[in-house]
Amino acid sequence: MHVPVMLRECLECLAIRPGGVYLDATCGLGGHTGAIARQLDTGFVLACDRDAESLARARENTVACAARIRFHSVRFSMVGQALAAERVSQADGLLADLGVSRYQLTEGERGFSLMADGPLDMRMDRSQGQTAADIVNYESEQQLANLIYRLGEERRSRRIARAIVRARPVATTGQLAKLIENAAPRTGKIHPATRTFMALRIAVNQEAEELDALLASLPALVKPGGRVVVLTFMSTEDRKVKQSFQALAKGGRATILTRHVVRPAEEEIRANPPSRSAKLRALEMV
Repeated sequence: MHVPVMLRECLECLAIRPGGVYLDATCGLGGHTGAIARQLDTGFVLACDRDAESLARARENTVACAARIRFHSVRFSMVGQALAAERVSQADGLLADLGVSRYQLTEGERGFSLMADGPLDMRMDRSQGQTAADIVNYESEQQLANLIYRLGEERRSRRIARAIVRARPVATTGQLAKLIENAAPRTGKIHPATRTFMALRIAVNQEAEELDALLASLPALVKPGGRVVVLTFMSTEDRKVKQSFQALAKGGRATILTRHVVRPAEEEIRANPPSRSAKLRALEMV
């Protein structure tokens, strides 16, 4: 079952107007999208996601409010094109939940999962070229170590990169997780391959570059008085969002609504443990 993270907080920060146009830049399985659509009458939601398979599931999950949703299979750097396709110049609000959906993480064939063995893929858009296997098997040891350290903040990146290169070819997620576990044994609660898998996913999908593109385009995407809400789950992403929001506020183009980062309530964390690392930031465009 899909559980949208910090749903109440997101809706409150968006301050939805029944006749407004809202952009959900990360539709996923449709949890936030459906909740926004249910608060609209003459308005609609542009539900965007680069993962066509997730969008198909989102359509199924939001049938009851389908008349108020427009689906677009686009990445962050192309959401402006989705607005243009709907003949909308600017949205009344934008939401971006940067977390990976449970569907992606639990379907072995997608290649994201540590627990369900499958091909080493990790592409959110499976029509694009490079897979995680391409990076793992063809990058140099130094390049791998740098990537794992920079994108995954993994301190044991050199040891892990050395083990990967020695084990080549690496074809499946199970094989990769096991060799990392052997090279860098568990020292805490999370699986020792977690940060490496995260780094590979970010690299494969160019997530850092796409987030930069979205943040840079906020003044063009959202009208004055419109709200922007971003949910992050990694410190690297939260830093980007924080710095971008501060720059917009300093330049007089926005007002920050969340003086301090907002975290999920304890009851939500108990009911939905993956929400525990979520951080919400919001602003209003000027």
